[in-house]
Amino acid sequence: MKLRLTYIFMFGVLSLSYSCMQHLDAELVSVKNRQLRIDEKPYFIKGVCYNPVEKGRTERDFSNIDLDLDLMKQAGVNTIRVYMPIAEVLVLDKIAAAGIKVITSFGYNQEGRYDIVTGSYLDYVNTYKNHKAILLWELGNEYNYHPEWFDGDINNWYNSLQDAADAIHQNDPNHPVASAHGELPDSRALAAATNIDLWGLNVYRWDNPEKIFKQWSELSEKPMYLSEAGSDSYMTVAGHGFSKGENQKAQAESLKNILNDVFEHKAISIGVLVFSFTDELWKAGNPDIQDVGGWAPASSGVPYDGTANEEYWGILDINRDKKAAFYVLEEFYNAPQD
Repeated sequence: MKLRLTYIFMFGVLSLSYSCMQHLDAELVSVKNRQLRIDEKPYFIKGVCYNPVEKGRTERDFSNIDLDLDLMKQAGVNTIRVYMPIAEVLVLDKIAAAGIKVITSFGYNQEGRYDIVTGSYLDYVNTYKNHKAILLWELGNEYNYHPEWFDGDINNWYNSLQDAADAIHQNDPNHPVASAHGELPDSRALAAATNIDLWGLNVYRWDNPEKIFKQWSELSEKPMYLSEAGSDSYMTVAGHGFSKGENQKAQAESLKNILNDVFEHKAISIGVLVFSFTDELWKAGNPDIQDVGGWAPASSGVPYDGTANEEYWGILDINRDKKAAFYVLEEFYNAPQD
């Protein structure tokens, strides 16, 4: 009994210490005009989408987190976007120690795993809202392409989005709430979801997203960022000077042009998250081998063949070997900021 009481006491002290330490580390993230700010200092997202699924597997794991963080720091990455919340505290601690922030995405229906439909996303918000790794909360990922998930009426999603953002604001006043929209949201979406503080846009407009920034500035005065942008490293057909087959030069060239547009429009955009950090072999076939093909909605704008070969999107391959696109990212993200 004494040993048990001692263990409980020690566990309680450790938990309290951890909670207090994280509270002291907590920062105020806010939006003002078209800026994202951390403790009132402007913050520009230089990010990657991060979903580490290893070869031969279909579920995310963080067995290579130390290596991944080292590579991210080398590339100048300051933000990662994840498609499911990270519940492993030690992983969040390592991310924070590396000086990297997390955009945490909540799905609508994830069978009760921190999802919107059950309200369990608020459990995560309240548990981790004081963790230094957290940058902002993001609701949904291009759900506007899937009205069938909402009884055939996408307005049902926008209503849920509005309510979920309000609930987060009530529980966490220190982090803004975003939503990742497929392409440019229309005025109906913006009017229905006024509680969204800033918008992420998944944009695949060949290698030239330049027009999206002007279009956004005419729609809204809120901040925006490209929550997904980039291309794969496989050419289904030859074209635009690039040969058929695996082609890292095509991926690198398109990424250079995309990032040029992003960095030239910093007055409107607060940053970009390149899709993606590593190749994902589980998406289009046997997870033990790298397959061509796959399917993604609204993917005809993928340079330079109009086809999303979903297992070739990484700036690193599955073994963490750098592709040519990695060096493009490294050049842009490490350049002196004005």
